[in-house]
Amino acid sequence: MKAGIEAALKNEKVQGRTLEFIVLNDSFEPSFAVEAAKKLIDQNVFVMLGNTGGPTTQAVVPLLAEHKIPGVGFPLGSAHLRPGVGDIINFRASFGQEVNRLIETALAVGLKAQEICAYLPGDAAGMGSLAMIRAAFEKQPHAADIVNKIDQIIALPPDQDHNGIGPVGFYKRSELTQARAGYQSLKQWEKAANTPCRLVLTVGGINISTANFIQYSRYKEEKWLVSITSQIEMTSFIKEMAAHNIKDGVIVTQVVPPLDSSLPIIEEARKALGSDISNISLEGYIVGKLCLAILRNVKGELTRENFLKAVRGRAFDLGGLPLDFSNDNQGSDFVQLQVLEEGAFKTKTVEQIQKLLQQ
Repeated sequence: MKAGIEAALKNEKVQGRTLEFIVLNDSFEPSFAVEAAKKLIDQNVFVMLGNTGGPTTQAVVPLLAEHKIPGVGFPLGSAHLRPGVGDIINFRASFGQEVNRLIETALAVGLKAQEICAYLPGDAAGMGSLAMIRAAFEKQPHAADIVNKIDQIIALPPDQDHNGIGPVGFYKRSELTQARAGYQSLKQWEKAANTPCRLVLTVGGINISTANFIQYSRYKEEKWLVSITSQIEMTSFIKEMAAHNIKDGVIVTQVVPPLDSSLPIIEEARKALGSDISNISLEGYIVGKLCLAILRNVKGELTRENFLKAVRGRAFDLGGLPLDFSNDNQGSDFVQLQVLEEGAFKTKTVEQIQKLLQQ
């Protein structure tokens, strides 16, 4: 993300002013993220750009709202950013849209709601993801039983074990490499529902937890298809899969165009990033270019208030990539589907995904 933003902002000026991109490491810890944000706020930063991590951004967003600092292009589809507290400007589609696209695709080819399961972190972010899954099922006929099970899980106290109740396996963020408890929860569901988990949704996790779950389920000889959402860094994820000889059976929803796209902005990104280009660095590049486009659309003095006026209700064309903020704080609704085949993720049509789900 950092590499993409830096490449987009390199040597650029706005109203004759040089841009400085300051980065602090929060170590994926909410308390560290708050302290880092306070340090940047003390330096009078203009915007927060490209902050990563569900729990960390959730901890920081109220602080940004308090100090009226815009948050732009966080690479997350989390609900707390839509619309979120304060002045949040999203580039990408939400995790809810990614999940909904896949659930609709699966149900359309005859999968039962009971055959669509999930593996999530057992924290507030995981509950938020589960609420998105619930919303997707609520739109579907014949899914009331699943919605009721999810409601039971969501209603439990935060400190109670949420495993073993419904079609969901939970893991602790403090135990990212421990997939056994979540796996066993899914096996309990298969027994209770008298049907296999044919598709297991993961939402918003990080590489190590998702990769470990896939490895563990393959070790247990499960034939589950596992889906992952767009925040996964694909290059390192593919290497992790290859290390365990996993070359198929994974679906990813992506919110950026394919890396080999002929769109001018993607060609620019390939040239600027070279071997560093990936789905995440491309998202960083797009976010950097979005920030530049907003800054250059400011009428008059460069203030945060004028910055927000320059984006709200407006549409942008970033090198052939349309972003529309006319009706909400999210520029893009684009979601595409890719499948791991022979050790590489390949873009697929809905019809091709449906054939895979029918196997």
